[in-house]
Amino acid sequence: MKSPVILSVNAGSSSIKFALYPFTDEGVTRTKLTGVIEGLQPGGKPLIKFSAGTETKALALDEAAVHTAGGDQFAAALQALHSLLMTHSADIHIKAVAHRIVHGGERFSASIVIDEDALNYLHTLDTLAPLHQPHNLDGVVAFSRAYPDIPQIACFDTGFHATMPDCETTLALPQVLRAAGIRRYGFHGLSYRYVASHLAQQSARAFDPAAGRVIMLHLGNGASGCAMRNGKSIASSMGFSALDGLMMGTRCGALDPGVLLHLMQQGWDEKRLETTLYKESGLLGVSGISADMRTLRGSPDAQAGFAIDLFTYRVIRECGALSACLNGLDVLVFTGGIGEHDTILRQRVAEGLAYLGVQVDAAKNNAARGDDIASIHTPNSSTEVWVVPTDEGRIAAMDAQQLLQAMQ
Repeated sequence: MKSPVILSVNAGSSSIKFALYPFTDEGVTRTKLTGVIEGLQPGGKPLIKFSAGTETKALALDEAAVHTAGGDQFAAALQALHSLLMTHSADIHIKAVAHRIVHGGERFSASIVIDEDALNYLHTLDTLAPLHQPHNLDGVVAFSRAYPDIPQIACFDTGFHATMPDCETTLALPQVLRAAGIRRYGFHGLSYRYVASHLAQQSARAFDPAAGRVIMLHLGNGASGCAMRNGKSIASSMGFSALDGLMMGTRCGALDPGVLLHLMQQGWDEKRLETTLYKESGLLGVSGISADMRTLRGSPDAQAGFAIDLFTYRVIRECGALSACLNGLDVLVFTGGIGEHDTILRQRVAEGLAYLGVQVDAAKNNAARGDDIASIHTPNSSTEVWVVPTDEGRIAAMDAQQLLQAMQ
């Protein structure tokens, strides 16, 4: 008898991240296969990288496969992915495909089985997350065609922040705009849900009713901070779109809207503004070198160092605002590619937050490389500090399993 699995995917403009999660009535277990298909942009060379147990491989997608798929690299990639799944997991039965969808708008906070009506609504949010939303939804359509008899599940990054109070979600704009859905939403919710669930197993303080004031920092190419009290989001650095808040890999983060008015008066159109703010700013724009923190760390260029300093400063500054929302701080958590692996950044952020009682043990910090959850605070630190590797796909798979059970 074949084992039931959830196929979790995160479709982007030029890549598809995927993972298989076996499950039983008791819940979702650790992934048995994970990987990414890269190079799906026009003119790109598709490549499948995957890990299955102790095996790690990278396979190029041959031109014959692309030709067979009518020249559609995305379709060819799905065919290659299906062949990979059947080769390495012949004993599986895919029961659902769980998609990370960045924006659920005001209509969706919990995961859903996607239908045409939901898909049409979600496309109305494309302009709020242009780097993610349209590509997430293109993935839904592509996988629906590839697996027409399997439920497609949408899991929303905005959902975790549905508990934020009105003073956090409301922008100081005319009421008619608030009624039209222009408000603060918050993102990286799947990551924060995963981190919170694993933190609950390790830190009693994070969920202590007398304490429970937690700042979670998801730091990567996309970056945000979340203030959580007793397991619920009460504030987020990201707002109406995934452009707000912290400086990111190529996104500017928080920006005086007067800058946009000024640039528009200089003749900048919508497309130029969008490209600059989403794709040419952040670490890339400030350094003029790269959006990758690892590249900047290895560069002797002064602008690379300044870009890192600015990124670090913005994290510390945002933590000050989030701690004010919490009226203090009991637990600080790092996650995401930078948060899990950049020991220098964690040390510097901790030093910047020393006034909140944050003290990091240098040896513990250097040993925490994102392989497993780790505490890195000193015995004298009044604030716990944790590194928690995130797994957004597993949260999506868990939601999919629960929806499958409800459908039975």
